[in-house]
Amino acid sequence: MKHSQPPTENTSIRLDKWLWAARFYKTRAIAKQMIDGGKVFYNGQRTKSGKAVSLGDKITLRQSYEEREVIVIALADKRRDADFARTLFQETESSIATREKNAFARKQGTLLSPASDTKPDKKQRRKLIQFKERM
Repeated sequence: MKHSQPPTENTSIRLDKWLWAARFYKTRAIAKQMIDGGKVFYNGQRTKSGKAVSLGDKITLRQSYEEREVIVIALADKRRDADFARTLFQETESSIATREKNAFARKQGTLLSPASDTKPDKKQRRKLIQFKERM
């Protein structure tokens, strides 16, 4: 089967192309925006989207609430299925633990303060507006 082939050994791949192939971002343009916006760090430093990725490099990236720290274990410049994408990187143990801890905290926060079943009436809306304006 064609999809189960191991990743190809290319000499150099652009960072935005690798992030796209590893399925962290849906398009290369979005990957470039995230790199330029400071959401992606290459070996602990901000970088440009054209930076050449090599094996063993550490990439830290932020996606919504999550921050991931991954180690590059293979290079690819083609985007394929998710199983193939998982062979390109390995997430660090500390990153996994932090993400799980943050996810648990978010779940607990929503469980402790659930949304009300009814809409606020006029008096409650005024109080909410006043409260928000004070902040």
